[in-house]
Amino acid sequence: RKWKMIDNKLNMRNLLLIAGVFATLSCSGVEQVEGVNDDKTDETVTELALADGSATAETCALYANLWKIQEKGFMFGHHDDLMYGRYWYNEAGRSDTRDVCGDYPAVYSLDFAAMSDDRKAKSGEENAIRMRCIKEAYDRGMVITACWHINNPLTGGDSWDNSSKNVVSSILEEGSEVNVKFKGWLDNLAEAASNMKGSDGKLIPVIFRPFHEHTQTWSWWGSSCTTSEEYIALWRFTVSYLRDTKGVHNFIYAISPQMDSAKTVDDFYFRWPGDTWVDFVGMDCYQGINNSVFVNNLKAISKVSTDKHKPCGVTETGVEGFKATDYWTVNIHAPMTGRRVSMVVTWRNKFVGSNENDKHFFSVYKGHPSESDFVKLYNQGNSFFCEDLPDMYSMPAGMTVN
Repeated sequence: RKWKMIDNKLNMRNLLLIAGVFATLSCSGVEQVEGVNDDKTDETVTELALADGSATAETCALYANLWKIQEKGFMFGHHDDLMYGRYWYNEAGRSDTRDVCGDYPAVYSLDFAAMSDDRKAKSGEENAIRMRCIKEAYDRGMVITACWHINNPLTGGDSWDNSSKNVVSSILEEGSEVNVKFKGWLDNLAEAASNMKGSDGKLIPVIFRPFHEHTQTWSWWGSSCTTSEEYIALWRFTVSYLRDTKGVHNFIYAISPQMDSAKTVDDFYFRWPGDTWVDFVGMDCYQGINNSVFVNNLKAISKVSTDKHKPCGVTETGVEGFKATDYWTVNIHAPMTGRRVSMVVTWRNKFVGSNENDKHFFSVYKGHPSESDFVKLYNQGNSFFCEDLPDMYSMPAGMTVN
């Protein structure tokens, strides 16, 4: 819809976007963005590298396209968008996003945990839905990303069970009961990854972000339960086991610290597993409607991306139960404009049926007061939805991924 027109109209679009951003932010009383080229770089990067030297051709192509798309705008994404919405569940082809703007999001986000841990045996129906949605997303040309709210393999609790500081050390103890259990969960994930194939018969690439929000204390892998050395070892163990032992070659490995307050570039290197172990730089940014914080952190992540030659994106954001009618133009489009960031992904709209008292939603849906503003976001030249995307699974001209 927009992509074929972008290259020829880029200069004019930039001028319009600068004017639009200034007008929007000035009227909103928030900090102005310096301009559409603020995070641009004069350096031309034509060669990138993945943690997996045996990654599939489609995975390499997706990685290159994630880098290239940052030059022109950002993709809109939504967690579990194809699986359920606020008022519906498991309706093939349905999407809260599409209900409002007529198009699917460019990025489909989901959780791999129930496909991996001890919930797998009891989650057959849900996991079948997830697999259907993954395949439909790929066949449409969408980008797929997955978090991993994996259960606590030591205590038997969930991801939020941070009662023990010995979980990671137990996982890393070769041959221990917890080590064997965790490897079994990785085996389950590897099996699922090998069955993720599109209608073309090819393996579906996924941006996989394990152990997310590790800067926080809520999880068993978080900052209060692990040392820096343990976290890094856990990350490397997981990547190595999936890649080298199980032969998973359709994952792009993303780190995604939580950045709700103003952060610096150095904050993104908190427990950094190493340049050869991380492919994609994400951030989960629940800054509310504080544009100053959001812009600050977008600038920081863009700097990391440029310095490391790794694409980046906002892997989670949103305001729970938001009511603002101008949220999409003021708090999403305006801060994202001018940033060299590939995507912004809103968290889920919980299926509530007729229970209007449950306000666990983070994105638009039919009947929300921000509908018309969301359509404005959709119509912007630098916001990309499903129909706007180039072929994300074919290598762009002039790019090489090692």
